[in-house]
Amino acid sequence: MSSHRLQPIDPYSARLIGRDDALPAVTQEQLTPERLRQRFASQPSWTPELFEDSLRLHAQPLRGAAVLIALVQRRQGLQVLLTRRNLHLHEHAGQISFPGGRCDRQDLHPAATALREAHEEIGLRPAGAEILGTLPLYCTASRYAVTPVVALVSGAEGLQPHPDEVSELFEVPLAFLMDPRHHEHREWTMQSNAPVNPIPLRRRFLVMPYVVDDRSYVIWGATAAMLRNLYRLLIA
Repeated sequence: MSSHRLQPIDPYSARLIGRDDALPAVTQEQLTPERLRQRFASQPSWTPELFEDSLRLHAQPLRGAAVLIALVQRRQGLQVLLTRRNLHLHEHAGQISFPGGRCDRQDLHPAATALREAHEEIGLRPAGAEILGTLPLYCTASRYAVTPVVALVSGAEGLQPHPDEVSELFEVPLAFLMDPRHHEHREWTMQSNAPVNPIPLRRRFLVMPYVVDDRSYVIWGATAAMLRNLYRLLIA
């Protein structure tokens, strides 16, 4: 194991600092396919939020990657398609994430990477996705520079998650995730192993807990941070 690899974190064991109850939610009227097309086409001025992973790795060599933020069009409104990673994976095992992965040389654009990886991981056909645009790069603790690619998906029936990579596929209402009342700021602390003057190691991150049908999903870390930047774009 490399010395720089971060220790696994249980997000619910981290101290709750607060929620963003004072920030406005993105309205349902703003979360229609047509309004989202307009927002990405207009490119309004906005400032992405930088979280600790991005700040800490700013000057370090990173590998290119892309993820697909797939917005599934349902009768009740747009839903965000998310996966739970298989427990045996080397990186981010068991965590909730977007489909995606490393950029290959043949990928002409991050959207090509995101669509290829989504097809491999969950069986999503590229022809069924309408690319709206991308969000700013997000640098992860596992040393990836990730481009979030946002797309509308007309339907997600018949998807077949790859069992070696994905243990579960589920949807969360976009309106729920675009409401800052559901954005928790948490801080995780671990005592350093330094022999002299040990300094506690601290990490702050977002957590977006979602419960449906007695099932609990803890969206946090890079996935929550990318959703937060989607919120910042839509509220700008």
